[in-house]
Amino acid sequence: MNYDEVTAGWADFSYDGPPPPPTQEASPARRLRDAIEPIAMHSVWSRSVNQRLAELGLDFFSGYAWSRASALGEPDPGVVVSSFAVFEPGLITAVYEQGRAIVGRDDLIAVRTEATTASLRDVLADGLDEAAVSGVADALQVAAQTADPTGRPLFAGFATQAWPEDPVGRLWHACELLREHRGDSHIAVNVAHGIDPVEMNILTELWVGMPLFSYTSSRGWAPEVMEATAGRLRELGIMWNDELTDGGRATRDRIEADTDAIEASIVETLGDDFDRIVSQLSSWSQRCIEAGAFPPDPFKRAAG
Repeated sequence: MNYDEVTAGWADFSYDGPPPPPTQEASPARRLRDAIEPIAMHSVWSRSVNQRLAELGLDFFSGYAWSRASALGEPDPGVVVSSFAVFEPGLITAVYEQGRAIVGRDDLIAVRTEATTASLRDVLADGLDEAAVSGVADALQVAAQTADPTGRPLFAGFATQAWPEDPVGRLWHACELLREHRGDSHIAVNVAHGIDPVEMNILTELWVGMPLFSYTSSRGWAPEVMEATAGRLRELGIMWNDELTDGGRATRDRIEADTDAIEASIVETLGDDFDRIVSQLSSWSQRCIEAGAFPPDPFKRAAG
């Protein structure tokens, strides 16, 4: 599937309602997560980056899977399935192996870094304050370099990749690192709570206010698997019809709170500048959305 097919629904999207529940009265760790998401994912959602990867022979999904898995080296598919966690194993195995067969890891990393830096610089170009970008990138780089990599394979892998010299590239790389740190932590918390991959998807989509299976299906899970999982969650009292029960919401709230607690050290590292940094990141992320380099759906952003 190519970039245009994946993003076909963006042009007609509009939403004027309230923000997703997780972003209302969000914790500092959640505010940071939401502020960096469009910047961190610029390598995935930018048209120009996808065009560069297409020149290598990669479509949207093989580019995504191989680019992200490249943090792990060139692992067996089972390692990628485990690290990505929320995707149907057959799907992620197929697109990962497809991508790895098309282009080598070193070439992929070089093109991805160069293309993402150039694309993000273009998006932020109008009135870009180089000193502001460099200052925020410096602060996030310190936070990323001092964050604990234990049990966080994707974060640890990306942390070994070279930092771009361009301040905009450093900003993107730092945001990607912090995103993966939280993602790895969030998976660990879910596992500790006994939540399986399909349950992770369903709990998240309902928690942020998305329709049942709207997010889970995008991860490649078959209808019968999703229905069986939803039935099990209903039997456990986590769901009633197509919504979370009070108990189900409390369970997902605890998972989020535990994730926030693990990420608190990163917030502490940013110190007194935290609010200013988050405000600046939110502004740059909004420019990514306005440029069509990230999905405009706030619920997709909150779930991502």
